[in-house]
Amino acid sequence: MRLALYQPDIPQNTGAMMRLAACLDVPLDIIEPCGFILDDRRLRRAGMDYIDHLDLTRHASWEKYVTGTKGGRLVLLTTRGSVPYLDFAFEAGDTLLMGSESAGVPDDVAEAADARVRIPMRPGLRSLNVALAAAMVLGEALRQTAPGGMGTDGMGMETGRD
Repeated sequence: MRLALYQPDIPQNTGAMMRLAACLDVPLDIIEPCGFILDDRRLRRAGMDYIDHLDLTRHASWEKYVTGTKGGRLVLLTTRGSVPYLDFAFEAGDTLLMGSESAGVPDDVAEAADARVRIPMRPGLRSLNVALAAAMVLGEALRQTAPGGMGTDGMGMETGRD
């Protein structure tokens, strides 16, 4: 399982997703350009010292990402997704792709995805925060693919401390 961020533009959200990936031991791909400098102090504050434990790969562009990655399905989380994420069968080799906060992903990126999933929401509301959405879907994907996984005693009970 991997998490990929397509041209993120809010450093605090990116920092939160970096912390999420580090804590869940999920590699993170950042597809540039970003809307901020990656060593931004706000990003560091959101990611705290967890960033030092992150398996991070930076890609200079979408084209470099596509040519530099192999295997697994690309699963786009989008408000225009056809399948609710709770009804989707995740696989261990999947990469969850999150679009930028301001624009999502362009059509060519959406078309490259093997699947498009969504978080069902109350009608009339636009979207959730991208970091919160990533946590929800990544949590479900890991639940499906690695029951009793990282940081648990095999029965789903946390073994670590905050």
